[in-house]
Amino acid sequence: RAFELGDVTVGLTSDELAPKTRHVERYVRPYDRRKRDLEAELAPRAEKYDREYAIRELTEPTGIAVEPEFDALIVSPETRDGGKRINEIRAENGHEPLEVVVVDHVEADDGKRISSTRIVAGEIDEHGHLTPDREGRGATRPE
Repeated sequence: RAFELGDVTVGLTSDELAPKTRHVERYVRPYDRRKRDLEAELAPRAEKYDREYAIRELTEPTGIAVEPEFDALIVSPETRDGGKRINEIRAENGHEPLEVVVVDHVEADDGKRISSTRIVAGEIDEHGHLTPDREGRGATRPE
């Protein structure tokens, strides 16, 4: 949905920040690999809507959204409060608030949400298809 609204900047957590944002301890792929995979997903969507995109490294939870040039923030239901906090910080810095757009999770074939935790565990692939024959990677095992 983001590309329907305009050009897109995606904040991708740094190697240092990524483990701190997880609800369960598990292996997190290196930033460069996550960025490469994200680019592969974003490029065709950007082309479809004739939009530009950028991927920026996040080193703190509020990330780049407190910078003045942004006008909207796409969040999931569980990160809605983070969007409110970002607007508080923007107000403290004299910036206009962001339009906070909440998007629902995408469901996998089994009706549960697609998440990186489930993908890394080997339950589903990145498109939400069940992968019962796939070997799970576990919490700390690198790919």
